[in-house]
Amino acid sequence: MNLTHTAFVNRFTRVEPPTICVVASGADVCEALGSSSSSAPWQVEHYDSAEAFLASPRALTPACVLTELRLPGLSGLDLQREILHRPELPVIFVSADPDVQSTVEAMKHGAFDFLTKPCPAHLLLQAVRAALERSCVALRQLAQTQALQQRYDSLSRREREVMGLVVLGQLNKQVGVVLGISEITVKAHRGKLMRKMQAASFADLVNMAASLRA
Repeated sequence: MNLTHTAFVNRFTRVEPPTICVVASGADVCEALGSSSSSAPWQVEHYDSAEAFLASPRALTPACVLTELRLPGLSGLDLQREILHRPELPVIFVSADPDVQSTVEAMKHGAFDFLTKPCPAHLLLQAVRAALERSCVALRQLAQTQALQQRYDSLSRREREVMGLVVLGQLNKQVGVVLGISEITVKAHRGKLMRKMQAASFADLVNMAASLRA
């Protein structure tokens, strides 16, 4: 989704400002962001090494990482590998002398973008806005997944057993035989778990079960 600067500002000023995490030994990227985005609804945090960034508290707001390939200690590619499990944190590489192998490796592991310095301010801001959009989507999905897991955790052991069999397409009578309980008891458990899971239909419950297994 492409947003104008005004639309982008309006979207994010209703919540905590997103964060651009600049992981670079120099301050030129920070300066570029600061000079060209003074009215943008985000904050810029500078880390002079990958280790410093990894030791920092995890952001709970939309965020992205701008990093160089060459850093003291862990490299930018090392940093990318360390946060591969965090889809809510897109990585943008900015390098003055990128080589083909590093660029291919970065993109292969899901880099959001790869920019060459000196990078025009409008391209840098465009990449940042798009990365923060992706972060927003990922955070929403993460929140939905966590809420779903919490609802599942609220089920009793028996309700989970019933749910596991029901979503496989087994009828109440069949579930009762497998679990050694009456069909009426199965119906009671099924009604409770549907309410706890906030499932509006059987198909909804099946989709929830699939999401929990993903």
